[in-house]
Amino acid sequence: MIYMDNAATTLHKPDVVKAAVLAAFDTMGNAGRGASEPALDASRVIYAAREKLAHFFNAESASRIVFTANSTESLNIAIKGLFCPGNHVITTVLEHNSVLRPLYECQEQGVEITILGCDEKGNISYEEMERAVKDNTKAVVCTHASNLTGNMIDLNKVGEITKRHGLLLVVDASQTAGVWPVDVQEQGIDVLCFTGHKGLLGPQGTGGMYVRTGVDIRPLLSGGSGIDTYNPHHPSQMPTALEAGTLNGHGIAGLGAAVTWLEETGLNVIREKEQSLMRRFYEGISAIPGIKVYGDFSTNDRAAIVSFNIGDYDSSEVSDELNVEYGIVTRPGAHCAPLMHKALGTVEQGAVRFSFSHYNTEEEVDTAVRAVEELARE
Repeated sequence: MIYMDNAATTLHKPDVVKAAVLAAFDTMGNAGRGASEPALDASRVIYAAREKLAHFFNAESASRIVFTANSTESLNIAIKGLFCPGNHVITTVLEHNSVLRPLYECQEQGVEITILGCDEKGNISYEEMERAVKDNTKAVVCTHASNLTGNMIDLNKVGEITKRHGLLLVVDASQTAGVWPVDVQEQGIDVLCFTGHKGLLGPQGTGGMYVRTGVDIRPLLSGGSGIDTYNPHHPSQMPTALEAGTLNGHGIAGLGAAVTWLEETGLNVIREKEQSLMRRFYEGISAIPGIKVYGDFSTNDRAAIVSFNIGDYDSSEVSDELNVEYGIVTRPGAHCAPLMHKALGTVEQGAVRFSFSHYNTEEEVDTAVRAVEELARE
């Protein structure tokens, strides 16, 4: 099997991640629930992971890192906990449904939403973003990179706009965390939402968010916290304020090990390998007759994603043929990015997405290029 669906989840994890999860099964009790050695061990492991992520994203304090099950949960907490009727929010057509659906729910409750369009290559206009700011605008909510085209949004430019107008910046880093450096303080990010199972190379069911000091978010959930039991309200101090119930300690142990591995290996090393593989594949298929590739490949500032179609063939048929006949795993369909498909004119057809990991090889890429060429010829 040649696995090239890493934008959905990374299949291959470092050995240290697997070891950390297995060790946690034998040692970890319930963090914050008692002073037994298993409970304290869980607390230590989870706090260590918090500290690692705070350093990784340059957060001002480990207390500003909240653990969740994935970026979808993080985005729901952020969006539903920040905005009220009368607020105005700016977002883009690049967004995943994890951003769009919570925003639509807020819209039904009286929040005003502006969705920025894109050009034929899938890029947004920062001038248009600034023109969209109104007196009641509260935030810009945007992805760091499209999970369909791989195009990236320049967070430094967006951060300049939000700072200039006194707005919040909420970022979905699902496709970039662990590959592209994210500095929440330098880039002016107020809330960063991330998942553990993609570029961060952690287990599924892990994720989190960074919340800047002074940014208050209404909790999505309330319940057990291990502290302040007799308070009828959920504790307000961070990170407990946004963490209700038992955390996925075993998964967080693996995520912490993954972050250490990433820092020791170097994001530059990982990113350069992925970019090289992505570019090799793009150059191999882009000149094939009948192939239409989506996205902007004029820059290397992009996620390692190549989405395309072969003529008028349904993307699911192509992806299935790649899997059955060539053993190549890809992702077809709509990719939970409905507005991007509307912008590209691929609502009915979808798109075949190849997404690369540094674990992939040049030989695998060359095999994939030959497979696409044969399918296009047929």
